[in-house]
Amino acid sequence: MSCKVGRTMDEEGFRQFLEMAGKKQHVAAGLVNQVQVVANYMANERQTGVDAAKGQDIQAYVETLTQKEIKARMRGLMLYYMFRGNASLAKLAGDIREQEISKTRQSFNLHDVRGVNPEHMAKIEAHGIKSAEQMLAAGRTKKQREALAKAAGVPIEAILELVKLSDLTRLPGVKGIRARLYYDAGVDSIDKMAGWEPEALRVMVTEYVERTRFDGIPPLPKEVSSTVAYARRLPKVVEL
Repeated sequence: MSCKVGRTMDEEGFRQFLEMAGKKQHVAAGLVNQVQVVANYMANERQTGVDAAKGQDIQAYVETLTQKEIKARMRGLMLYYMFRGNASLAKLAGDIREQEISKTRQSFNLHDVRGVNPEHMAKIEAHGIKSAEQMLAAGRTKKQREALAKAAGVPIEAILELVKLSDLTRLPGVKGIRARLYYDAGVDSIDKMAGWEPEALRVMVTEYVERTRFDGIPPLPKEVSSTVAYARRLPKVVEL
């Protein structure tokens, strides 16, 4: 890495930040390398440093990448800007990465969510809605949910439940059983998930499983930590 690039990136501080966040040494090294590549581009093509970059610089860089490169580079860049306290660019990098991931993510069938009312689903499916993605598109706003409830003959409360469950499935690892567990435990939206501290959430959900004898195991600390972190980066799509 050239001296010019070195002045634009706090490599050592970023590495320490990643290791304190629990990243293994080889993972931290890979993330540092991803940001180094971005820093090189910014210095050579945009005549700026990665810390001084603007949103338009990030967008210009993204246009030079393949889909696989976008997911890798934006992950590193998102974490770097989190480390530097630049919330707006961290969110931009996270949003860009999420958009690319969503292009290849398999659609999750709502029938696979535990506890979904089969009669309600049959009526909703008659309107062409089977997946979580389709449910979010059809019920994102209150006005849309009211229209769908009326058209399908399904209670508005049931529509809202399906929308919230669909929204939770946007989180990696939160699908049929996990979505139901979080929903029933009261963490029924991405915003609520983002507002929890990981350990407090793990304790609450564990106590809920034990108290209600929920047919499933509580999440492990690392799982909860990654879920909350991801929820804090996800763009909001549902209007409650």
